[in-house]
Amino acid sequence: MDLSQLLNLKSHNIQSAEFQKTCRQSLNANGVLVLTGFLSGTALTALQDEARLGREKAYFCAQNHSVYLTPQDMTLASDHAVNRQVISSKGCICDDDVSQDSVLRQMYDSPEFRAFVMAVTGQRSLFPYADPLSSINIHYAERGQELGWHFDNSEFAITLLIDKPEAGSRFEYIKDLRNAEAGEMNYEGVTELLDGQVEPTVLSMEPGTLVLFRGRNSIHRVSPNESDKTRMLAVLAYNSQQGVELSESARMTFYGRLN
Repeated sequence: MDLSQLLNLKSHNIQSAEFQKTCRQSLNANGVLVLTGFLSGTALTALQDEARLGREKAYFCAQNHSVYLTPQDMTLASDHAVNRQVISSKGCICDDDVSQDSVLRQMYDSPEFRAFVMAVTGQRSLFPYADPLSSINIHYAERGQELGWHFDNSEFAITLLIDKPEAGSRFEYIKDLRNAEAGEMNYEGVTELLDGQVEPTVLSMEPGTLVLFRGRNSIHRVSPNESDKTRMLAVLAYNSQQGVELSESARMTFYGRLN
């Protein structure tokens, strides 16, 4: 497919300077950019078929972790925000299981798409991961599986919803709950959220929706899938420098293998 077959360019003209400017302003103001119907109908159908077939290769795992994605601090109480544990559980297929003619591969490798992401995020350059697993992933969440509350380590994330369940799997977030750059972790605010005293924003999306999200300071989660229909989501990961690899420990934890 060429770009016009792959993307809904009538609604999302990613090569337009004016469209790029509007998207950049939205991301900067809201911390999130939601582009509904980003894929063409043909491309979405092909991607859904591909993801369903790839499900048998998925590595399923569950981890307990803090919202800060840091080790526990034994000098602090077990119920301190740094030590409070949540759970994330999902299945994942890795970059090397994504075919060369995949819709995801064509979009990820497209110079036009990469230029659009750079224009919106302000990055001067974007590169794939140097390891063979981490650039393109497809995540699967079956009944009861969830992504626990957390802050990202990366500056931004790109996701594409492939299919959604009949209930649950809500993307919930609170914008700018901390300021990592200033070292302000807002333990009190995180504790209030984990204790259910704060109502997060819920981001609604349909299959084919592209989302750019700044998650370093905006805490977020995906609530448990409450149906028997699998949630399928693609994650497209770039780096601002060449040669970056996901650590071996992270690859073993999330993918169950190194290559």
